[in-house]
Amino acid sequence: MGIEQQSNGRARLESQAPPAEATTTRAIGAMAITLAVSMVLQNVMFGVTDPPGYGDPITDVFDWHSQNRIVVAIAVAQEGLHIALLLGFLAGLHGLVGRRGGVGADWSRLALAAGATLSAIYAIYSVSWIGTVLSVGELTEPSPTFELAWQLHAAAFAMSLPALGATFIGAALAAHMSRLTPLWQSLLGIVAGALLLASGVASLEIADGSTLLFVGLPGFFAWIVWLLVTGVRLVRGRTADRSKNPST
Repeated sequence: MGIEQQSNGRARLESQAPPAEATTTRAIGAMAITLAVSMVLQNVMFGVTDPPGYGDPITDVFDWHSQNRIVVAIAVAQEGLHIALLLGFLAGLHGLVGRRGGVGADWSRLALAAGATLSAIYAIYSVSWIGTVLSVGELTEPSPTFELAWQLHAAAFAMSLPALGATFIGAALAAHMSRLTPLWQSLLGIVAGALLLASGVASLEIADGSTLLFVGLPGFFAWIVWLLVTGVRLVRGRTADRSKNPST
């Protein structure tokens, strides 16, 4: 009797596991989608307000920040959300990889470590941007403090590109090796991640306003596309192995 009850208990747990795992997978996908959409909205906002580039005259930078304090406040709030969503997604992806046999676990660890580094850089990026706005105060022209805060903000952005590249490559390979995404998404991650890593070689020049920034920009937008497509696949429960075998 006791053995039969234990067997029935195990059967109930096994029957409950797939729905729980499916819910977790959908939650991870929802985080990826939310992160991608928020990044798109942030860039649309920047496109409308036309912020200065890192190579623009400091007076133009000062004028824009003195007139767009609310825009910066929204962008900084979004960065805080992005950090939470990024870490949640990468931690969830690492868990999914482990539950699907552990193939690709090394790549998911790379993505998680690089993502943690990227989050720290994003924090510096946001803090220095807050300092840039606050240093405007009642000033009528740029001060050395304002210029220093802006330079730190530019440097943090430049260093975020190679960190994002490592995150992208690790996440793309981990997801594909665990049969969560098809081959083309892993190739997208490798190529786009390599562009982001290559741009890291020119971090100093990018922080100073160099057009070498455009080497990494395609990788940045590819990251948004990858997040969105991966998130939709996870929410729908459409993994690569199920795509190949519709009967499962």
